Amino acid sequence: MGPKGFQAAGIACGIKATEGAKDLALIYSQAPATVAGLFTTNRVKAAPVLATRRKVRRGICQALIVNSGNANACTGEQGLQDAEAMAHLTAGALHLPPQHVLVSSTGVIGHPLPMERIEQGIPSLVARLSPLGFPDAAEAIMTTDTRPKIITEKVAVDGDEITILGMAKGAGMIRPQLATMLAFLLTDAQIEAKVLADLLHEGARSTFHRITIDGDTSTNDMLLLMANGEASKRALHAQDRRFRPFQEALFKVMDHLALAIVRDGEGRTKVVKICVRGGKNSRAAERLAFRVAHSPLVKTAFFGQDPNWGRIMAAMGAAGIAFDPRKVSIFFDDIMVVEHGVHAPGAGEAQQRRVLQQEEFTVTIDLHAGSAEASILTTDLSTDYVRINASYRT
Repeated sequence: MGPKGFQAAGIACGIKATEGAKDLALIYSQAPATVAGLFTTNRVKAAPVLATRRKVRRGICQALIVNSGNANACTGEQGLQDAEAMAHLTAGALHLPPQHVLVSSTGVIGHPLPMERIEQGIPSLVARLSPLGFPDAAEAIMTTDTRPKIITEKVAVDGDEITILGMAKGAGMIRPQLATMLAFLLTDAQIEAKVLADLLHEGARSTFHRITIDGDTSTNDMLLLMANGEASKRALHAQDRRFRPFQEALFKVMDHLALAIVRDGEGRTKVVKICVRGGKNSRAAERLAFRVAHSPLVKTAFFGQDPNWGRIMAAMGAAGIAFDPRKVSIFFDDIMVVEHGVHAPGAGEAQQRRVLQQEEFTVTIDLHAGSAEASILTTDLSTDYVRINASYRT
């Protein structure tokens, strides 16, 4: 069950080549909901991103329709018209104003939407709306994902039981500032749109903006938070003592989804936390962590379980951040492999390999230059990743 007053559905309407694969999802709130959103920073923005970003600025919505299998990106004026048509068709079926219907898409770039199939699918989609329909919707937004990503969290606020549901898709082109990532957060708490926006920005900074798989940024990233107030007696405000438990529950949902995306990274065999500490400032620490996390040589070494710390040092040096290599220490979990910028005495290769043989481990880089730190979650780069992306359109 999702939050009070929300329903969802997911069906197959023939957008994807695989017969029977769900590819059209709908989320509906029986009452108007406040909404906030974050969108791709890619200069090439898909039509549904442009359409939905404009509507989210109004702070009110009541439905969201999502298709997978086609990004509706780089499709020109026709793409914008198709995104608006999806909203209008959905609004008509639900008897809503079109401006209250948001649109999202994910899939192959550069192909027009098969609008005839979508138009035929919308009545069936609306007919299947149910408080139990969220798993189907989570499946319908997937592309190269191997499994749906969905979580529900409940929190008691002033005698009210508030529910937060989150669903996401993403397995490749995952780079902070979002990346082929769609994430939809729903709650029956009563919260103003401005407060939602502040919550979303703060939560994303430590969750969705701190993950990367291949360093590419999508045209279609979208993170939405909707609140319909159906379980709240009165609105939550940031200065309210009741606000903190809700905030913690929301950030827990966001953190769970971000980790689930990394764990489902295309072709991944490892989940690696890159932690840079001892930096002069957090921005520099973050840039170094991302540079290491994006290095193909570092990531392929992780895949090969090769403790080649020299690749980490080289990646750091190419980050454009000032640091003293002679002060650097590097650890694989708790095993020091570099001390004062050179191979650490007593760091046996067999011990190092045992760490890298694990499915999840941490690489810690200490700059010994200050107290700032930053952590990034990433994956290895495997032969399966190449295979998946070499044949994505087929």
